Amino acid sequence: MKTFIHWAGIMLPVMVILIWGGVSLASSQKSATPFTLSLEDVEEGKLPPGWKVEATNPQGRLAEWAVVRHAGAPGEPRKVLSLTKIHDGSRGVFNLCWNPQVGFQDGVIEVKVRASTGAIDQGGGIIWRTRDANNYYVARYNPLERNFRLYFVKEGKRQMLADRGGLGIKTGEWFTLKIVHRGDIIEGYLNGEKMWNITDKTFQAAGGIGFWTKADAATSFGDLKVN
Repeated sequence: MKTFIHWAGIMLPVMVILIWGGVSLASSQKSATPFTLSLEDVEEGKLPPGWKVEATNPQGRLAEWAVVRHAGAPGEPRKVLSLTKIHDGSRGVFNLCWNPQVGFQDGVIEVKVRASTGAIDQGGGIIWRTRDANNYYVARYNPLERNFRLYFVKEGKRQMLADRGGLGIKTGEWFTLKIVHRGDIIEGYLNGEKMWNITDKTFQAAGGIGFWTKADAATSFGDLKVN
């Protein structure tokens, strides 16, 4: 367009381009759509709408997950989503309950977690930027090993990115797990304390979110919030 309008000695098209550029830059900033997993209206023994059960490297029948009532102390979730039954406790199996409809790329994921049982493993945590059952990020705490770790699982193979050991959260204790992921920067928190900060580019697109356990670990999750 070759029309020029002068105002106070400034060509208006130049001003428009500058303003449009600022809008374009602002709109390119990625943020999560706020989401809260409400379980109070979900029938016990069922899954919340949109959630499904899968596994990475399944060797037999999938684990069973369901919403159950939790009669805990004040401040603890009243209803939780739990892995209720293990059919295959093989070491290489990762049990998933996730929602592909909640697209998460950048933002904050926070959830309350309790490791209940498991002789081989008690690792439990969250997955995000999930493409499918074989491709995702996972952060988990294991009271048997007393460590909090970040991994990516790509094509069914797991690789560790960060590790914090010597932690004191025990089996049966509720704790808060939080992930802050913006661009390539991933921060992990337990009970409000930052445990690690890592840069990784394995998965950059938005993907689903969900819960994860390993082998025979039975874990409960409640009060999930995404911002």
